[in-house]
Amino acid sequence: MEEKKKILYSGIQPSGSFTIGNYFGAIKNWVNLQDDYDCYFCVVDLHALTVPQVPKDLRKNSFESFITLLAAGIDPEKSTLYFQSHVSAHAELAWLLNCYSYMGELGRMTQFKDKSKKQGENIRVGLYSYPVLMAADILLYQSDLVPVGEDQKQHLELTRDIASRFNNLYSPTFKIPEPYIGKKGARIMSLQEPEKKMSKSDENINAFVTLQDPRDVIIKKFKRAITDSDTQVRFDRKEKPGVSNLMEIYSCATGKDFKDIEKEFEGKGYGDFKTAVGEAVADTLAPIQKRFAELKEDKAYIKEIVENSTAKTNRAANRTLGKVKRKVGLFEV
Repeated sequence: MEEKKKILYSGIQPSGSFTIGNYFGAIKNWVNLQDDYDCYFCVVDLHALTVPQVPKDLRKNSFESFITLLAAGIDPEKSTLYFQSHVSAHAELAWLLNCYSYMGELGRMTQFKDKSKKQGENIRVGLYSYPVLMAADILLYQSDLVPVGEDQKQHLELTRDIASRFNNLYSPTFKIPEPYIGKKGARIMSLQEPEKKMSKSDENINAFVTLQDPRDVIIKKFKRAITDSDTQVRFDRKEKPGVSNLMEIYSCATGKDFKDIEKEFEGKGYGDFKTAVGEAVADTLAPIQKRFAELKEDKAYIKEIVENSTAKTNRAANRTLGKVKRKVGLFEV
């Protein structure tokens, strides 16, 4: 009998066109996990509402995020790719879990502290409680594993605490998820400020590369990337952050290790190196961009995927939600 695959869960905010940081840091790894795990990948459009959104932009970004994941290699025959807002159990379980979460533990969340500074005096409740929605996302599908970066480790710990608390109060209901420790995702930094993470929200458009940037734009952005006054291509995050970041990106795009890259550009200037990185990234993104354009026009195919994944996720989510509602004492006919 074939061994049942472990369930792996991950979500991504709908920013529309993801950066190469999103791709090399997470999405590329997701594609490689599909054969080994029963994967649930979610466009977390409810999480996006914790900050102000223009409705038509959110709709467009959510759709384009969905088809970008497909274009990048998420296979609907192997994985479940869906929209968070299409499964009402996410919001319903989040409310129930809010009733088993503590103000103190939510107040300690580092991301809340950082992001609340940007919202001024009128901080949204959603920003404060969204780690509980994240816990609901994970626990609904009885997830075994969750890939997490450094910035999300604290949220997974909270998820585990809430699940354990509920299980101890009633009886085993939720599987306690473990962090997925696999191949380390690349940490891609800004091309203009290599000490900080690459972000599409950066005011300097030369600081990031999106998966939809045209080839000439990609190469131009890499030619403008910050390096240093030295001319040696050598990996050293502390002393040579800009060059090291470009080496990381080049390694992700070509599969070459840092030693091979150092040899390849020995005796050559940064100009040659930057051009090579830009061309390698453009070559990597070309098939994704081609597939994205095809999928964008194939509305019937996308509708079919969305309907199938929504039906599957609702069945799985409602099984867990039904157990929770019975255990907490909600009346059912």
